[in-house]
Amino acid sequence: MGLILLGVIAIIASFIIKSNFQYRRYAGVLRGIGGLMIIIGILASTIVQIEAGEVGVKKLFGKVQPNVLGSGLHMINPLMEVIHLDIKTQNYTMSGAHDESAVTADDAIRVLTADGLEVTIDLTVLFRLNSSDAPKIIRETGANYVDKIVRPVTRTKIRDNAVYYEAVSLYSTKRDEFQDRIFKTIEINFKERGLFLEQLLVRNITLPQSVKSTIEGKINAEQEAQKMQYVLQKEEQEAERKRVEAQGIADYQRIINTGLTDKQLQYEQIKANLKLAESQNAKVIIMGRGNTPVILDAKN
Repeated sequence: MGLILLGVIAIIASFIIKSNFQYRRYAGVLRGIGGLMIIIGILASTIVQIEAGEVGVKKLFGKVQPNVLGSGLHMINPLMEVIHLDIKTQNYTMSGAHDESAVTADDAIRVLTADGLEVTIDLTVLFRLNSSDAPKIIRETGANYVDKIVRPVTRTKIRDNAVYYEAVSLYSTKRDEFQDRIFKTIEINFKERGLFLEQLLVRNITLPQSVKSTIEGKINAEQEAQKMQYVLQKEEQEAERKRVEAQGIADYQRIINTGLTDKQLQYEQIKANLKLAESQNAKVIIMGRGNTPVILDAKN
């Protein structure tokens, strides 16, 4: 369009300088250049290229056309304006970390839970534009649909649904349920606006410091209780072991006292003495009286 405007200016200038005798001879050349610029501008305006992963929405004098241009080359009315829209998967992150968030400042979502506590949520939204709804988005919202739809709808729906959960359950047992719930509500709203919600990722849920301290104290107490229970079980097992050992010794002594006779003891002594006597390194001499002999061991 700019080239056409320059061509028109060149033609107008050629008529102005035509009345000047000194520059009259340049009027024809300038008029020819202007005409060529207009032709090239018109040709360039009639051909538009849509890249892969994009669609084009046509506007003529502010009126959005219903048909959508797909990827490739297209011949259009040179007076039409074509708006390029991305239909690939996009992500929008709202986080307290400046290097992760879509904006430079702290963009985490702060919500109030059912028990009146403030919880901070980091979130990533994966979405894409429905190509067939591209004219509707341009007509009703404009090309800046991320700031006008994605961000405010997501933040509002999260705050609306967080009030049904207590802070601790939102952080632990109810986290998946909460994520599914906000996904369904945001998905419906996005669909009405021409967007498709692919996935909703709750990246982090930060509890107030007082609640975190309470949870940590509870966990430490549970760990100490489990440790004490283990020690008591170990002591009980040790006591049982000693009881069994003592019972075994008592049973052994009872068997010895009731089962061994003097004759059997004398027989065992004779067998032991015979073994000593058969040894090649010792000579055994038995001396004394009674049942208990005295053994003299003399090595070679």
